[in-house]
Amino acid sequence: MSGRARLALCAMVATLAAACALLPLVDPFTWMIQAAILLAIMTGVGALTRRVPLARPLTIGAQALAGVLLLTLLCARDQAVLGLLPGPDAVTAFAQLVRDGVHDVGRYAIPAPVTPGIRLLLIAGVLVIGLIVDALAVTYRSAAPAGLPLLALYSVAAGLSQGGAGWLWFLVAATGYLLLLLAEGRDRLSQWGRVFGGTGGPGQGGRQGPVAGVEGPATAPIRTGRRIGALVLGISLVVPAALPSLGGGLLGPAGGAGGPGGGGGTISAVNPLVSLQNSLNQPSDKEVLNYRTTADNTSDLYLRIVALDQFDGTAWKPSERTVTDVPDELPAPPGLSSRVTVDRINTSISTAEWYAQNWLPLPYPAAKVEIPGRWRFEPAGRTLVGDRGQNTRGVQYQVESLQVRPTARQLSAAPSPPAALVREYTKVPRSLPSVVGSTARQVTRGAPTPYAKAVKLQEWFSLDGGFSYNTDVRAGSGSEAIARFLEQKEGFCVHFSFSMAAMARTLGIPARVAVGFTPGTKQPDGTTSVGLKDAHAWPELYFAGIGWTRFEPTPSRGSIPDYTYPDNSGAGDPVEPAPDTAPSDAPSEEPSAEPSCGPEQKQDGATTGCVTVPAESGPRPPSSGLSVPAAIAVAIAAPLALLLPLVPLLWRVRRRARRLAGDGLGGDIAARTLAAWRELLDTAWDFGVLPDESLTPRRAATRIVRIGKLAPEAADAAQRVATAVEQVLYAPQPQPAPGLAAAVEEVRAGLRAEASRGMRLRALIAPRSAIRLMWAVSARWTTLLARCATSRPVTRARRTAAALRPGRLRA
Repeated sequence: MSGRARLALCAMVATLAAACALLPLVDPFTWMIQAAILLAIMTGVGALTRRVPLARPLTIGAQALAGVLLLTLLCARDQAVLGLLPGPDAVTAFAQLVRDGVHDVGRYAIPAPVTPGIRLLLIAGVLVIGLIVDALAVTYRSAAPAGLPLLALYSVAAGLSQGGAGWLWFLVAATGYLLLLLAEGRDRLSQWGRVFGGTGGPGQGGRQGPVAGVEGPATAPIRTGRRIGALVLGISLVVPAALPSLGGGLLGPAGGAGGPGGGGGTISAVNPLVSLQNSLNQPSDKEVLNYRTTADNTSDLYLRIVALDQFDGTAWKPSERTVTDVPDELPAPPGLSSRVTVDRINTSISTAEWYAQNWLPLPYPAAKVEIPGRWRFEPAGRTLVGDRGQNTRGVQYQVESLQVRPTARQLSAAPSPPAALVREYTKVPRSLPSVVGSTARQVTRGAPTPYAKAVKLQEWFSLDGGFSYNTDVRAGSGSEAIARFLEQKEGFCVHFSFSMAAMARTLGIPARVAVGFTPGTKQPDGTTSVGLKDAHAWPELYFAGIGWTRFEPTPSRGSIPDYTYPDNSGAGDPVEPAPDTAPSDAPSEEPSAEPSCGPEQKQDGATTGCVTVPAESGPRPPSSGLSVPAAIAVAIAAPLALLLPLVPLLWRVRRRARRLAGDGLGGDIAARTLAAWRELLDTAWDFGVLPDESLTPRRAATRIVRIGKLAPEAADAAQRVATAVEQVLYAPQPQPAPGLAAAVEEVRAGLRAEASRGMRLRALIAPRSAIRLMWAVSARWTTLLARCATSRPVTRARRTAAALRPGRLRA
């Protein structure tokens, strides 16, 4: 196979390797087989046009035409002319497929079905990336920039999969790119001629000659540079994969996230918007979990995943919080007075085998959780998060929770919350449009208490404001999205909950947003089934004496709480549910007095409101508690520790293959013969026969035969190589000696047959001749130091010395 054909094959393999990152996004994976076949045909067209040869732009045009015809045959055959040529009807069909594909991408959760539109987008994307990679690496002979389209293809997969495309697909894509670089390096090296000059290794007295010329360091910088470049590139690709990153969505499946290994850690921000919208837009209501409960009425049994308490103007997110071990009894809910009616219920929950995410759905507020596996507790939000890869896939757990039943009179008479809590949970960004606050004040005009204002906001969204529920609207959770929603009055639960929470904050009412599931549908067997379409978001407002309280502003979704209706019972409920003032072990809702974040971090939207962060990591993807510099050092040291023991083996195998194949030597008879002789000497060295540069080739071969105890056939092969070396060194007209590579291999087999098991193992893993690599590196380092020394700027003192002693100073 020619060098260019090999490079084209590697370009195709690299493209397919990067495309493998798309496999987890859709099911089934048959589209990949079709994409591989079409890409192979398009690559073949490029190889044929380059053999003609055509001009480079024409080669790319021929490949693009072939790709269009292949896509037409695959996706628009019925509308094409003769089933192949894309006419007007085929173009219209393609446009419709693209529109359908874009719509399906936003409609389905991962893994999405391979609809015709999605299939076209996937295959066309792979072909376009393959054409760009082939054009850069093969047509224009520049493989390094081809990494950009490969990275774009991988990034698309990583972005759509929310939790990342996975370390396995990352390694596959990186390996494909490295193979492409190595193939280009070999192709370039095969075009070089023979290079003479330089010195041998230590002990050779700097002698120059034919033998030193073939293996001298003149070509070593290029070979070493290629190896170093490949190694550095590999490390640079591996390091980002090893560094901590954000986890997946809250509702859709997400890869296992790591967590702290000890007594502390942090949780970080996750945006649930895309996952929630995808779940609501599924064509079928796939069951997420089912439960059995002792509650008489499940209408208020919302299964809460996480609370989003930080609004930075771009999105609502959970603040970075401390996590601890799950206690046997969870602490009392913050702010809940003993005067409020509370019912204890028990719920047994089972999740589906396909449902894998890191946050555990729980009734709020949970008092006790019994669950197997590695889970951590975040007190402020009262949530459980998986630790070190733990997720919700197929788990069964028991939850004892409280059904808090405040009355409207208790909520109306609630005193002011603590000042620190008000400051934390009424923050709004400066980017919030003024229309949000003005609308909130207009809607709640005349309401005397925070509770009355909250009820007016809920009724305005769900009943009086003219809003409609629609899951197909453009998703958004930032300040402008809230203003747009208030104007257009159309959206789904995310828009309603985010907007009500933001408006409540402008009125001075502490507010946050909860994400989870509505109670689900009762089944004939007594259980309750919760599906994807039960995914929901709702606002929680804080009232002293009651704590965080659920409201339901989304029309036609969930249930409106009983305590938001007027209380006309006259039953004489306590007017003031005074909050408990005694010390409690309940977690404080305000930031810790010993924050772990610096002032700059506190101003960053991703970490606003963070509290003390121990050295251990939180339930974000694994970070093992190391600082970023330490994590980078570990990520670099780990692959180096694995690669360093294999360097002598890999270097020796590569060097042997190049010598015996005569790579880069062309038709130079002398160079090929001397390369084979050098390989023979190094092979003997690997098996314990030290080289002696003072011997003639014939005597050196005799010495190898004697010490290595070679059999007659191997001894004859060694003498043939020595004779060929003497012939090219001293004959007036050197003649080629066929079969030298086979003769060297025969000598190597003879040495191996006579060596002990330990000698054979050492010759393979730690060959003695690999010391030449160290010699080459040492020589390069010495040369570099000498160049740096001679290139230093000449100071005024040195110029004066030069004037006084001109023979001693060279500027």
